[in-house]
Amino acid sequence: MAAKDDLGRAGEQRAAQHLAAAGYELLDRNWRCAQGELDIVAASRGDLVVVEVKTRRTEWFGHPFEAVSARKRDRLWRLGCAWIVAHPGAAARRRLRLDVIGITGPDPATAVLEHLEDLR
Repeated sequence: MAAKDDLGRAGEQRAAQHLAAAGYELLDRNWRCAQGELDIVAASRGDLVVVEVKTRRTEWFGHPFEAVSARKRDRLWRLGCAWIVAHPGAAARRRLRLDVIGITGPDPATAVLEHLEDLR
């Protein structure tokens, strides 16, 4: 299990670097509450962005985006709202948005990174 956790952490680090390089302001990472965890919370162009990161070594079991089902999206929206309640000043006048970053390859540092913005 540790190898899977290490892969996930490395993928989240790569995603955070990608977002920062694209001009996102990183507000929180691995935020937890009673309902679950958000990988990354960021701000971009007036949006408050909840970013789910999915890292896979291969697409053998499907593309990383496929792991974000309708049920998972609903949960992420609820978690985003919980984050707003916990951080009211950071969310002022910002629209909540859900993004997914998929990273595919044996080494997250050099793997293919795909960023899907505004998942509904």
